[in-house]
Amino acid sequence: MNAVQNRRARQTFVELADTLVDDYDVFDFLDLLTQRIVELLDVTACGVMVADHHGTLSLLAASSEQTRLLELFQLQNSQGPCLETYRTGRSVRCDDLTEAGTRWPLFAPAAIGLGYTAVHALPMRLRDTAIGALNLFSAAPGHLDPEDVELGQALADIATIGILHERMIRRSAEVNSQLQNALNSRITIEQAKGAIAQRLGITVDEAFTLLRGHARSHNIKITEAARKVMDKQLHIGRAPVTPEPPGRP
Repeated sequence: MNAVQNRRARQTFVELADTLVDDYDVFDFLDLLTQRIVELLDVTACGVMVADHHGTLSLLAASSEQTRLLELFQLQNSQGPCLETYRTGRSVRCDDLTEAGTRWPLFAPAAIGLGYTAVHALPMRLRDTAIGALNLFSAAPGHLDPEDVELGQALADIATIGILHERMIRRSAEVNSQLQNALNSRITIEQAKGAIAQRLGITVDEAFTLLRGHARSHNIKITEAARKVMDKQLHIGRAPVTPEPPGRP
């Protein structure tokens, strides 16, 4: 890792810590995590699955629409590296998905069809407590550099600590409500992405970029911006959004 990457990694940990203490929101926190992982590591995409109090995994963040669809495919078919990692508490690696047809007969072809040929899943756990898993997808076959794996696990660990910290300061009912709100927020955001994409004739990924850019430039949560879009209180156009000053997520 060169000096620029080292500096960017340090900035990312500061951003994540700032998100944790400044009006904490699960979705914003994990969305920031997926974006920074793609920037920092030699991977194409990233997805995050987190379990509820029943141990049921749900998708809470993905760096792209293709990743979201693939993660949902894993859940629907109960097959894939993220589920294995969550169940075992250990990282799962596949350097070439074209050779994983026996291991994951449904997941491997689906991943390849979406342009991913390698995957590395990292556990989100603290000691013996597993709360989810982080999926790192690559368009080219091959293994991740050990430094990338180490940094990816460190980012998964800080995400785990953040989520567990939030859970510890709330009662069980409040935790369940928070996770349900996060899932509801995801539904609202998906609806808003679709509405923007249809209205502007753009892809869902491009629509999400516009939605996220508007939220950050106006210092509001992505969920709030999505609700305004669905309530027809906000019309996001193609005009570029002025970025926030450096140092803010």
